Amino acid sequence: MMTTTTTTTTNMDKFVIVDEKFCYPEETHLTARKTSVFFPGDGFIVYDPHGELLFRHDSYGPDSRPKDELVLMDPSGKCLLTLLRKKPSLHQRWEGYIGEKAEHQDPIFRVSRSSIIGRSRLVVEVHQGDANKEYQIEGCFPHRCCTIYKFYADQNTSREPVAEIKRKVDPSTGVMLGKDVFLLCLKPGVDSAFAMGLVLILDQMYGDDADDDDVEHMGHTFEDSLS
Repeated sequence: MMTTTTTTTTNMDKFVIVDEKFCYPEETHLTARKTSVFFPGDGFIVYDPHGELLFRHDSYGPDSRPKDELVLMDPSGKCLLTLLRKKPSLHQRWEGYIGEKAEHQDPIFRVSRSSIIGRSRLVVEVHQGDANKEYQIEGCFPHRCCTIYKFYADQNTSREPVAEIKRKVDPSTGVMLGKDVFLLCLKPGVDSAFAMGLVLILDQMYGDDADDDDVEHMGHTFEDSLS
């Protein structure tokens, strides 16, 4: 269910947001699958490099309307991230909280669209103490073709691809699997719980139905950065 590359980084920069234990020392491909606990596509399960369950998200019931609160859990059901939709919001803004949200707790990150008209991308602002970081997401989630970039405002506004969502191919047959099964590809040191939290938000924002306007040029891709 999972592949892990042999590329490693000895002095890697860890992008710890949820927990350091979710940061892998090598480039890692997690397998995410939409589940059907009671109804088709009502949740997610994610497997780690050893084929063990790493994350889960349950959304019980046939209601297909967008949810305003999402919870990313570990295999035992412990809440790792609480994701809340901000309303009202033309930009579909979301906020992420570590664990179960407590009263007066500040979000660890915020997600919003940078533009409503024309070419748009998602901007992720991470707040950790006095340090603020920015990530950008481009691509088309319904097509399972997205790249997550880390943005460096102090380095001539450069950016680096740190994660990618892409379709999975069956290695035994070479056949591309359905969109309910896909890969979450992570560069060394990237917090996989944070990345999966972004996947849950993308799923609520865009679902599985893509319009032509949703498909954007990907530019510099995850694979390009490895060459």
